[in-house]
Amino acid sequence: MKHVTIVVPSGDINLSSITGSFEILKGAHAYWQAMGNPPLMEIHIAGFVKELKVDHGFFSVRPSHLGDIHKTDLLIIPSVDYDDELIQKNGPLINWIKTQYKGGAEIASMCSGAFLLASTGLLDGKSCATHWRLSANFSQLFPNVQLQPDHLITAEQRIYTNGGGYSFLNLILYLVEIYFDRATAIYCSKIFQIDIERSSQSPFRIFQVQKNHGDELITQAQTYIEENLGERISFEQLASKLATSRRNFDRRFIKATGNTPVEYLQRVKVEVAKSTLEKSNKSVLEVMIDVGYSDEKAFREVFKKITGLSPLDYKEKFHKTTAEMSCM
Repeated sequence: MKHVTIVVPSGDINLSSITGSFEILKGAHAYWQAMGNPPLMEIHIAGFVKELKVDHGFFSVRPSHLGDIHKTDLLIIPSVDYDDELIQKNGPLINWIKTQYKGGAEIASMCSGAFLLASTGLLDGKSCATHWRLSANFSQLFPNVQLQPDHLITAEQRIYTNGGGYSFLNLILYLVEIYFDRATAIYCSKIFQIDIERSSQSPFRIFQVQKNHGDELITQAQTYIEENLGERISFEQLASKLATSRRNFDRRFIKATGNTPVEYLQRVKVEVAKSTLEKSNKSVLEVMIDVGYSDEKAFREVFKKITGLSPLDYKEKFHKTTAEMSCM
């Protein structure tokens, strides 16, 4: 019998990541037994708080006391709202997580739950996923963690993490397949209507322009890039125009934005292309020209590298008219 503990941290939590995990695991276990198999999993919701009110007090969680659980096989950390007090509030939970991992437990963190997991030190040197919107903040706080901002799920040395929002559903399906089998995971994907083949956050990622870095020269460069997307930009000339060497320009650009100038240009172009494909009736060729590409193959390759989809597939998935038709 496998013992599973869904932990309840102190602070603001995403209640759906607790209830959703519980319901899917419970459904998987019921199906497993209905297929003639013996009981496999015992699921608990536990924490060091007696009651946690969430969503302005509309809901509350009354977990079992975590101190009564001395050993678990799998512990699940839900999505949390990270703030400066999160670690301070959850000292006993952090120690409990570390103790359980040392005792052989597996750990799964959901979305921003990675902040709580990373604070244990167990993620140092390991791969990790979290919501793409939180990537910059996470990397700054935990530089020793190998963040994979486009990954939907990571799995390394008994630790599982996943991307943001409701993608925790995909992580739970992943765990169902590990703890039960593929047939049970497929059953749950059909019952709960979750796309079991989804593997990346990339199609949903919105490029966040980083301009609060305090480097005025790089801010000027960013503005120039954004205002001249349709033109052929020479970064050698741009550096000269800003009265700096190309080497110094590249170094400062990477430090300020986290991207090389070329990567930044590509991401801004793709972000504009995505928006146009979503909202207009322009063809992929027209959009490509609008953002300054003349080579269709190069545009497709860059677009797919950043989003995980071809421009045409992206349009079919997110274009307003297409989305409306799929709901009819």
